[in-house]
Amino acid sequence: MNHDHAHHTMAPPTTHNHGGGSDGGGGGGDHSMSGMAMTFNLDYIGVELLFSGLVINSAGEMVAACIGVFLLAALYEGLKIGREFLLRRSQVNVRYNSMPLPGSDGTVLMETHKTVGQRMLSPAHFMQTLLHIVQVVVSYFLMLVFMTYNGYLCIAVAAGAGLGYFLFSWRKAVVVDITEHCH
Repeated sequence: MNHDHAHHTMAPPTTHNHGGGSDGGGGGGDHSMSGMAMTFNLDYIGVELLFSGLVINSAGEMVAACIGVFLLAALYEGLKIGREFLLRRSQVNVRYNSMPLPGSDGTVLMETHKTVGQRMLSPAHFMQTLLHIVQVVVSYFLMLVFMTYNGYLCIAVAAGAGLGYFLFSWRKAVVVDITEHCH
């Protein structure tokens, strides 16, 4: 009866495999959503990272994984800023459009707008497209790492993104309104 019961039921929805389980170590392919912890945890043994063959089985491996995830998150922030820099460098067809605006004291102010463009079939646009693909893939990898709900890996993602923003965002372009004046 007990054998019959196990044969006719599906895997329980809340099973957790924290490494060294009774599945013989071979993994029968039943590690989809049912084997994934859906709550935050601090496990460092048996943690799958992005791929079924990439399993963290020691504290040292978790430290190495956290360092790698930290660097990936920091570099992701650098990639975003780098793409903005390359876009500004490759802009063509710069036009300035000016229009008069009446000032509050009866004077006339000129408001100037800068219009820029880029050619679709240019090496710069192809490079932007390639970098965009890399950026999207890395962002999904970081999201999936966070979705392991492993506290160490989540902290590594957040800290890496924070450091990356700190290191790279100060280079971001600052928009200055040339019509702004002191009152």
